[in-house]
Amino acid sequence: MIDLHCHVLPGIDDGPETIEASIALARRAEESGVHTIIATPHVSWSYENDSETIARLVNEVNSAVASAGVTVEVLAGAEIAMTRCIDLPPTEVAALGLANGPWLLLECPFSSHLTGIQTLALELHEQGQRIILAHPERCPAFQHDPSLLESLVQEGLLTSVTAGSLVGRFGKTVRRFAHELMDAELVHNVASDAHDIDRRPPGMAAELEQAGFGSLSEWLTEQVPAAILAGQDAIPPRPRARHAKHPPGRRWRGFYSLRQAS
Repeated sequence: MIDLHCHVLPGIDDGPETIEASIALARRAEESGVHTIIATPHVSWSYENDSETIARLVNEVNSAVASAGVTVEVLAGAEIAMTRCIDLPPTEVAALGLANGPWLLLECPFSSHLTGIQTLALELHEQGQRIILAHPERCPAFQHDPSLLESLVQEGLLTSVTAGSLVGRFGKTVRRFAHELMDAELVHNVASDAHDIDRRPPGMAAELEQAGFGSLSEWLTEQVPAAILAGQDAIPPRPRARHAKHPPGRRWRGFYSLRQAS
């Protein structure tokens, strides 16, 4: 599996504090079936990281992980706050792409208002960038108005849901909404968003299986991420699958059209 969203770099944000903790996280990821981790430290006003620092730490972590006998490969990336992205030079934004490619991981804000994202998406598209929205299931604005997320997907944005959301690690509301997005085919990737091995550990396959989406695991954690890391504009078509379990609560069903590889 490819973990597209993981805070594995040491001392740079709210992830591991030491290189030893980074090795432990990578080892746990390997044990869960992950072969590639995209290091996605926060790039925000709270964590003013830059591409040069991220690249240096990726090299250090890869060396330390290999020396420890862990075979996971770590690639550079970032989780960019929307409010920070608009103030970064285009060259720096491009340098923060996942695996140095055209896809950017943008952090959905934890607020009930979301303005300017369509404009930001258009500007980034004109610069040659593509957008993946990190943990939209945890964004109150999307919870209140799912059609807003649906419209963004129709415009070509992809979404990455945190595996823990599917099994209730962020509460019942987030779990229910994450399942609704999965049922509505508005999810294109599931990642760990891991920060450590205790509070926010790595893991994707077990959570997908527990949530009833095991049949989509390969598509969500291998095929789609591989297409993204290859810099492709289109993702593989979503396989047909049934969701075996539904959390109680309201039901919402949306429809979307996204250009996909045939």
